[in-house]
Amino acid sequence: MRWKRMMQVLDVHCEGEIGKVATGGVPKIPGATVAEQLAWLNSDPKGRELRHFLVLEPRGAPIGSVNLLLPPKHPEADAAFIILQPDQAHASSGSNSICVTTALLESGMVEMTEPETVIVLETAAGLVRARATCHDGHCESVELTMVPSFVHALDMDIDTAEWGKIRFDLAYGGIFYALVDVPQLGLTIEPNNARRLVEAGMVLKEAINRRFTVVHPEIPEISGVAYVMFRDVDPDGAVRTCTTMWPGRVDRSPCGTGNSANLAVLHARGRVKPGERFLSRSIIGSQFEVGLSGLATVAGRPAVIPTIRGRGFTFGLHQLALDAFDPLQAGFALTDVWGASLAGLADVHPADEK
Repeated sequence: MRWKRMMQVLDVHCEGEIGKVATGGVPKIPGATVAEQLAWLNSDPKGRELRHFLVLEPRGAPIGSVNLLLPPKHPEADAAFIILQPDQAHASSGSNSICVTTALLESGMVEMTEPETVIVLETAAGLVRARATCHDGHCESVELTMVPSFVHALDMDIDTAEWGKIRFDLAYGGIFYALVDVPQLGLTIEPNNARRLVEAGMVLKEAINRRFTVVHPEIPEISGVAYVMFRDVDPDGAVRTCTTMWPGRVDRSPCGTGNSANLAVLHARGRVKPGERFLSRSIIGSQFEVGLSGLATVAGRPAVIPTIRGRGFTFGLHQLALDAFDPLQAGFALTDVWGASLAGLADVHPADEK
């Protein structure tokens, strides 16, 4: 064999959303903080090369994320991680935090204690406290205490050629979201609408980022609307969500950072109070329990402390390798699988000249 890179990856999903965890062979990522490491992964060609190796074809796939497990910088943290997706490296994720917690405990990288194990995870957005319920060597569920989440602006609107004027909220839940009530599009959040929802999400994300600028007031490495999350309310009062992700897929989980952002909006509108909890369902019907554990401030603005409870499941372990002579080692993506939104982005297409 003539491999020039090899990494070990543990396969995990959280309520249907795949969040693989790279546990071995992770190279040293430059940066004094996790936020600086995030910025390097998003700006340096070597960082992009590593991301493409893990998430693009022929080794990767459009569904799911790969979490880079890193040594923590913060003295209170047990582990640090950064989320890699086809568009960029991301600062925070609830479903991926549950995947990482499950991976650490069920692989034995962190000793499991029953009935409960507490792990502190360091992300570019800050510390996430994971409280895992454990039984017979299995991580049964994980409750996350997320980073402070806040509203950037309520009741904004943008004109679109497709749907007319669309109203949305901008909020932060570890990354920035545009939150859109889905009835405005004449759609419902259900599996047979997944393609139409993701196409709408890509159009709206591009339009909103082109018109509006959002930057975290204390972490400048976190900027721009990462996702559009559509929302609705089920007959039993549960929040129904669909987070749309570049280049053309929907989150299979109810979305932890998206629900954190939406929780900030609900609190700002007086619809949820500290101590209250509710269910959030994904497009496939999987569930998170969302809670408002307390209030805080971020750079002087009101914020909430969300909790997200869900389940992670391990389902495989494999080695990824890079053949030094592979003409497609840079990775590729095509619109037949990944969605039309990547058209024209040459850096993720196979090189025609090879």
